[in-house]
Amino acid sequence: MAVAGPKAYVGNFKDNTVSAIDTATNKVISTIPVAAGPHGMAFTMDGRWLYVSSDGSSVLNLIDTATDKVTKTIEVGKTPHGLALTPDGKLLLVAVNGEDNIAFVDTGSQSVVGSISVAKPHTIAIRPDGGEAYVSSQEPGHFSLAVIDLASRTLARSIPLDKPPRDLEFAYTGKAVYFTEAGINAVEVLNPKSDKIVAEIPTGVSPHYVKFFANTKYGMAVVQGPGELLLFDPERNRPAGSIKVGMQPHWLAVLGNGKTAYVTNEGSNDVTVVDLGSSKTVTIPVGNAPRKVAVQPVSGDLKVSIANFTFVPLEARIAPGETITWSNDDGSPHAIAFKDSSAGSETLFPGKTFSRTFDQPGTYDYYCSIHAYMTGRIIVRPI
Repeated sequence: MAVAGPKAYVGNFKDNTVSAIDTATNKVISTIPVAAGPHGMAFTMDGRWLYVSSDGSSVLNLIDTATDKVTKTIEVGKTPHGLALTPDGKLLLVAVNGEDNIAFVDTGSQSVVGSISVAKPHTIAIRPDGGEAYVSSQEPGHFSLAVIDLASRTLARSIPLDKPPRDLEFAYTGKAVYFTEAGINAVEVLNPKSDKIVAEIPTGVSPHYVKFFANTKYGMAVVQGPGELLLFDPERNRPAGSIKVGMQPHWLAVLGNGKTAYVTNEGSNDVTVVDLGSSKTVTIPVGNAPRKVAVQPVSGDLKVSIANFTFVPLEARIAPGETITWSNDDGSPHAIAFKDSSAGSETLFPGKTFSRTFDQPGTYDYYCSIHAYMTGRIIVRPI
């Protein structure tokens, strides 16, 4: 079937299926059988492959998004929960809840290449520069956020919590970690430089998933009790409004252009499509108990954020003819210079952008000509 837009994939927890939605028409175009209890989801950087963990089994399902079929299963250990892909796309982290560890899957060989002990891991967030991963650990009596150094694959430290952590996500800028805890009606805002909670954003009963996405003005959280999508100001850490969705919302994903959100409603077996400009909504029936949702990366829609004196992501992959836009989201001026001496940018003051279209396949290394230790890479190849 011809698809007009990128696809959104929804894990139907009680049906053991994944629904594929054409985001241009908001119609379910295929239903994909997977192993029991689809839980975590993560796309490869080019959007061609989707990993789905199944917590009623011990495997990851690898879905080919060109055919919407499972082409491979990868054994990772009992009860895999959350998934997270490193910014360079080379490593997938799996929260193996039933084995009390984080498994490392090499995306080239599609095999487990290592693990590290973390008690009752649930979800994973990787710092946008790829240096560390934060894991929500739900060990009874010892709730915490475990921090993993990804270079050495060792446990760097643990941040104790009073309540079980639910979801945690980095803001796309890397300046904050947002997380929710069972029994606390607020979004916790953690500064990753100090590992201290610096703010609480009040919510309704039972907030779950929360994130500040690229290309959006507000951060977002799904709040299960009132069945709403909460918008918050990420600068002042205050609520900025809410939009009614379905019953018991569980997760959300946003299209790459930042204009549309997809919210799964576990209690009403549907997905709410939210126009973030007008707040208008559309409802799409899916399977039984939809939990996770992931939206396919959009070709030609890539933004590189300059934040905290780092390019985020450090490595980007696009097809020939596509465009990269650098946005200076930092407090200092920067400038893009390419190591092959091709044309770069003028000085980018905070809030300014620079775009370049890459027509020829190849690897393009670049740096900030003002701060030469800041480096990045663009890989251009047919997808």
